[in-house]
Amino acid sequence: MKIGLFIPCYVDAVYPEVAVATYKLLNHYDVDLEYPLKQTCCGQPQANGGFQYMSEPLIEKYEDMFKKFDYVVAPSASCAAFVRCFHPEIMKGKMECTTAKKTMDVVEFLHDVLKVKEVPGKFPHKVSVHNSCHGVRELGLSSPSERNVPPFNKIIDLLNLVEGIEIHEPERKDECCGFGGLFSVEEPDVSVRMGTDKIRRHMDTGAEYVTGPDSSCLMHMAGIAKRQEMPIKFIHVVEILAAGL
Repeated sequence: MKIGLFIPCYVDAVYPEVAVATYKLLNHYDVDLEYPLKQTCCGQPQANGGFQYMSEPLIEKYEDMFKKFDYVVAPSASCAAFVRCFHPEIMKGKMECTTAKKTMDVVEFLHDVLKVKEVPGKFPHKVSVHNSCHGVRELGLSSPSERNVPPFNKIIDLLNLVEGIEIHEPERKDECCGFGGLFSVEEPDVSVRMGTDKIRRHMDTGAEYVTGPDSSCLMHMAGIAKRQEMPIKFIHVVEILAAGL
């Protein structure tokens, strides 16, 4: 099983420690891992802004770069969801996106493909789990509250393997934090209010950290928390899982 590691733009530029933790963690499970050089954006910002045609060259490059792999793994639920759900739609009638169905967020890859039963992480802290919208409703990382289905959460399943951790979820656990990519730019006041409410619900659990699979959501909330001097910290779930490496 040959794995291609896809590191999204904002992770590479703002949270390289998440990329390093992902690489270390996958290597811990002894997979045949490769990080292709000269990666570029998956095309999500352009498409979200209404310029899907600008995503097409990036989609073509993504397809060419990762087509040889059995799976493509990314530490970003939103980017993995965009590739899987929207690459084929944007390129419909132009090319077949064979990589889309092989692209996974690192949480679902660890949970569904590798089916890990142990993790190297040790994290003696209280954490509150943030279920990002893309992860819940496009990748199925957890059960959406609006559907009458048995509850599940793949993020929590993995965190339960971490030594010393205490796991919580906030009230209204899968409500949006207000980031939404360009939404936070176009509607900043609404976005900040949504983020503030979400952070307060996380803090009400007594958690020291908020964790989740999307650095974009964590970045949004961390910015609000810093400006408002709210005593809570943020960490990507893969950093917790890899904490013992």
